[in-house]
Amino acid sequence: MDLQEFAEVVRPLAAELGALQLDDPAAARAALDRDLPPDGALVAGVVAAAVRGAEEGWLLPKEMGGIRFGRVAKDVGGFSVDAVWSSGAGPAHRHPRGEIDLLVRVDGEPVFDGHPPGWAVYGPGSQHVPGVAGGTMLILYFLPGGEIEWL
Repeated sequence: MDLQEFAEVVRPLAAELGALQLDDPAAARAALDRDLPPDGALVAGVVAAAVRGAEEGWLLPKEMGGIRFGRVAKDVGGFSVDAVWSSGAGPAHRHPRGEIDLLVRVDGEPVFDGHPPGWAVYGPGSQHVPGVAGGTMLILYFLPGGEIEWL
């Protein structure tokens, strides 16, 4: 598998995410937990392919400050998709149209900005310094329209 093939694995998930309203992050997360559970076939297939890509090196070709990362695609179903392997803090940024994150436990008992493995949702206009504590996570970031502002 390579990035192009992985983008096709992600495409059905991105199509499902496109229906979410991100104005109410808690409601969006509840909908994801209900309709796209992390142990469901669609999400589990994406996670398995992402872990394989991380292990094989093609998913996370860059590294900075102990964080491995890579761009999966500029546009898959209206989202840019990025992958990050982290056990610490990333760069501050703002989400003009929101952000949806699929959080995968790699080791320890990690939380991402207080969110356990599974889903995290940030509404339009939100901003943060993303951080993983208590272990390591593989995170897939879905940005509507690819919009992000670095702070």
